[in-house]
Amino acid sequence: MHEVFEADLRGLAARGRLRVLKERAGIDFTSNDYLGLAESEELNRAAAEAVARGVPVGSGGSRLLRGNHPEHEALEAEAAAYFGAETALYFGGGFVANQAIFSTLPQRGDLVVHDELIHASVHEGLRRGRAEFVGVAHNDIDAFESAIVRWRTAGGKGRPWLSVESLYSMDGDSPDLDGLFAVADRHDAMLVIDEAHATGVLGPQGRGLAARFEGRQNVVTLHTCGKALGTVGGFILAPRVIRDFLVNRSRPFIFATAPSPLTAAITRAAIELSRTNPERRERLARLVAFAARELRRTCGLQSSGSHIVPVVIGADQAAVAVAASLQRRGFDIRAIRPPTVPEGTARLRIALTANITEAIVADLFAALAEDMRMAA
Repeated sequence: MHEVFEADLRGLAARGRLRVLKERAGIDFTSNDYLGLAESEELNRAAAEAVARGVPVGSGGSRLLRGNHPEHEALEAEAAAYFGAETALYFGGGFVANQAIFSTLPQRGDLVVHDELIHASVHEGLRRGRAEFVGVAHNDIDAFESAIVRWRTAGGKGRPWLSVESLYSMDGDSPDLDGLFAVADRHDAMLVIDEAHATGVLGPQGRGLAARFEGRQNVVTLHTCGKALGTVGGFILAPRVIRDFLVNRSRPFIFATAPSPLTAAITRAAIELSRTNPERRERLARLVAFAARELRRTCGLQSSGSHIVPVVIGADQAAVAVAASLQRRGFDIRAIRPPTVPEGTARLRIALTANITEAIVADLFAALAEDMRMAA
């Protein structure tokens, strides 16, 4: 009965691409808990205080029915003020928030031009949306403009939408946002910036790399809560008319059970920590600089310059083998393989967090250099 599934899984295993769930083990170089807040005393205390004042765990329904809680609205007001946008809309996760943006906002006759390495959640939203869409070469700003010009020449009459990440989740690099905004202004385009891996870490007070553009009428940003902020969920930051349109037209919002009010209360505390306590961010920045020097010294490799450090191995099985060796040494490192990354670029994705010390980073890169020599 399940022969097709079994054959597919065998094929994945043969190519070194079979995914399995593993329990946590070893020193964390895998999670997105960049500021070390997920298990922090501060957020544990915020959770206890919220429970003590009667904030419920569950919402009981969608936001448009009985699920709308004062904690949701307080969090959205706090997020809009912190990030500098007119409004915020809170979702249960960043994936569903991206789906909501791209399945709802671009209209029939519009064109979405996206970076070829954009998050999978954007692709899911585009497939469910009404607009045409096209991918362009990674971080090639001229390619965005060329795609719009070709579309107009072919008779495109709607509005262009440009979609990028401010910090790419698998490469750790960033686009030229100033150049992209210039393209958007020249073509009356909307710009959607996914700040998921920059939120809490980069920009003034951790407000992201696009913070100086927040509040513009042609800007929509996504900020997730499940990475540096240490909780779960995601925000769409946008002008009020876009928020109201999402509330009325976005199926991922309308028909989803509202996020936990308790989680909303804890996330509000996480935003306050990010806003008022720069120490974790500063510690992480020092670690990023140290890691770049150490990676070059021990492995002869160039770092991305951010807290996401990709080490491209190439072949799927080789990446799996190096990751397994590092895991045996006590480092939680995972191999990232296609289709998450392009063919031939299987890699180790090393995530730096504020919980790690320079000594541990040095030990990791010494082990990595040895394993890479053995794998060569």
